[in-house]
Amino acid sequence: MTLAVDELVKAAVDKGGTADFGDEWFLEPLAVLVQSLNDEGRLSEIGEQMTARRLTALLVDRLRLRALQREHPEILDEDVRLAAEICGLPRTGSTLLHRLLAASPQLTSTASWECSYPLPFPGEGPDASERKRRARERMEAFLALSPEFAQIHTVTWDGAEEDVLLVDRSFTSMSFDSFYWVPSYGIWLRSFDQSKAYGELREWLQVLQWQDASRAGRRWVLKSPHHLTAANTVLDTFPDCRIVMTHRSPVQAVPSYASMVMSMTSQFSDAADPVAIGRYWSERFQETLLSFASVRESRPDRFVDVHFKAMLAEPLQEVRRVMTALDMTPGAADDAAWEAYLAQNRAERHGKHDYTAETFGLSDDQLAKDFAFYTEAYL
Repeated sequence: MTLAVDELVKAAVDKGGTADFGDEWFLEPLAVLVQSLNDEGRLSEIGEQMTARRLTALLVDRLRLRALQREHPEILDEDVRLAAEICGLPRTGSTLLHRLLAASPQLTSTASWECSYPLPFPGEGPDASERKRRARERMEAFLALSPEFAQIHTVTWDGAEEDVLLVDRSFTSMSFDSFYWVPSYGIWLRSFDQSKAYGELREWLQVLQWQDASRAGRRWVLKSPHHLTAANTVLDTFPDCRIVMTHRSPVQAVPSYASMVMSMTSQFSDAADPVAIGRYWSERFQETLLSFASVRESRPDRFVDVHFKAMLAEPLQEVRRVMTALDMTPGAADDAAWEAYLAQNRAERHGKHDYTAETFGLSDDQLAKDFAFYTEAYL
């Protein structure tokens, strides 16, 4: 089977019952992604089927979003205020920081089930029980395909999750070159203007906020390493937002992420190459961090730094410091929420993540040399 954009669009229109996508700018990134999947993805038969279903579902969500906005134009009046986007290299403590901040009663974040099913199903009540059930089943199916993944990253269906999963619906997302071997797509994305994708991220947050009255008055805290590729766009789209950047030596972070990518890519391909994956992500992160430096230099007041070792050693101290840097005052309710989350996190951890740089065609010495520009500046 060869994926085709026109067939995916037709399947989505048939399923969605409407052909009104609004601005069809997204067809360009979708076409690049599909071409890369066909040329490079080496998808297994089940991988092709899963991918076709996934891309179709993302297109259907675009149709349903436009339909819901037409039915409820007040959604577009929702005032989305973003306190922070947490980003840095993957595997740098950003998940722990994100989930701690998201636990604060003063803040809100995207939940895993919402990222999978952001729009209400017809006739569904405010408890979103059907979407939550499907999200739980989806998580269980994912872990059945990659049981080792839980040792790498704590997976929950109802916890705070990366907003890049909403950005997936624009087809301009780091998710795709993480789940698939699509290097030409990843290279293309680095130079693509993502401003429309981030405008749509705001629209997705408006929809989530509109559905949940408890979010009124609370600011959002979001997280994904993807945002390193578009930091200026993030800051322009969300004028109140700061970027909280997490730091860890790339000697550990890069092979750790390569291991995570290998686990995910193997769901869709029987020919995933760990050496190619390791080298691709090492080069990708070098380029990203080099280009990112100019953003920091031009807008230094919009950044807060957090170090991996400090985050692990003193998580409560660090989360309080970050919240204060975001012009918020942590109190007793925040402390209680953070203590509760840390206890939950300890209970959710499974096993130990084992990996070596050599498995992915890398070496500690070479990584140290390649990323010296970064470690000398931030570590």
